[in-house]
Amino acid sequence: MSKILFKNARLIDPVALSDSNGALLVENGVITTIYDTSPDMTGPTIVECDGKCLAPGIIDIGVKVSEPGERHKESFRSAGRAAAAGGVTTIVTRPDTLPAIDTPETLEFVERRAQEDAPVHVLPMAALTKGREGREMTEIGFLQDAGAVAFTDCDRVITNTKVFSRALTYARSLDALVIAHVQDPGLSEGASVTSGKFASLRGLPAVSAMAERMALDRDIALLEMTGAKYHADQITTARALPALERAKRNGLDITAGVGIHHLTLNDMDVADYRTFFKLKPPLRCEEDRLATVQALADGLIDIISSMHTPQDEESKRLPFEEAASGAVGLETLLPAALRLYHEGMIDLPRLFRAMSLNPARRLGLSSGRLHEGAPADLVLFDPDAPFVLDRASLLSKSKNTPFDGARLQGKTLGTWVNGKRVFG
Repeated sequence: MSKILFKNARLIDPVALSDSNGALLVENGVITTIYDTSPDMTGPTIVECDGKCLAPGIIDIGVKVSEPGERHKESFRSAGRAAAAGGVTTIVTRPDTLPAIDTPETLEFVERRAQEDAPVHVLPMAALTKGREGREMTEIGFLQDAGAVAFTDCDRVITNTKVFSRALTYARSLDALVIAHVQDPGLSEGASVTSGKFASLRGLPAVSAMAERMALDRDIALLEMTGAKYHADQITTARALPALERAKRNGLDITAGVGIHHLTLNDMDVADYRTFFKLKPPLRCEEDRLATVQALADGLIDIISSMHTPQDEESKRLPFEEAASGAVGLETLLPAALRLYHEGMIDLPRLFRAMSLNPARRLGLSSGRLHEGAPADLVLFDPDAPFVLDRASLLSKSKNTPFDGARLQGKTLGTWVNGKRVFG
């Protein structure tokens, strides 16, 4: 039997919402005992935590790994190493690859590559419609049997309401989770930034924040009609929050996420057309950012994700309007999220509720918690360790991070997957 004792740890428990000192015993990859004080034991491998934080590993929904089709941007090997370095023990991958993951055969290829190359858990999502074209739904049942944990067309919004309602109805019959990108495609087409004074001054094509609210309203109406399980990948505006709150109050099976960049950056960060800050949806105003942070602290927004989107240098070194959208985030998710903790906006247990527990609950996983019997997917980190990020040091193949040169606090000291150390 392999045993590991984590001694003198600051245990971050997102279930009890507690932050306390203690110790944790792992046997054969499973948490078996949690202690209030650190016992003296012989036999187990000792990990001396020195008062640093021990929390459930992060479960990151919406990670793009560019296999198949664009392996030069990110592979399962590089994404897995980056995840481990960032305290992410499970990555839930998007199907917006080349070709899209819309058949059991493509899904099986992805699962095989992930199992061979990634040191962390990889759970694949599959496309909701064939080719992500919004015209004909995929074989959801076969894909679910092949291992798909959710279904999404990612940032390609299904404009045909009848097709989307049929897909939701079919997903409901299989108890499958549908993840949607809530942006009205007509208003959003060609937009680079959010409407406002800054966009006007910079002369950039913009989209109203109302585009998010309009898309969410449509999807909520379809949920009332179909009763499907639904997750909005990113809620980033104050105007969308009342609709989300009403939908939850009315008992719909709906959850919502937000990307870490929208929690920690705003539209002013685009500054002089800095393309690493071009995201989808675009960065919002400071009032929207603060509203989403508050919604996260209140539990209205359920999940924080990195929305890891690798792009090569050529696609970013273009005029702002032409540059590709997206940023990498696997390694910066934790230190960026700790900005909210250091600013006093949210405590650590609630932060890990959004990064570990709630994603696990939404996907029906037993991880994401510090409980006896739970998998020993763990991250040990120093929340106060300062550093300046150098994007060249990132383990991702692509280096398109908006945090290049930023002062951050919070370093991952070790990551364990099923009790096996994969980083540190």
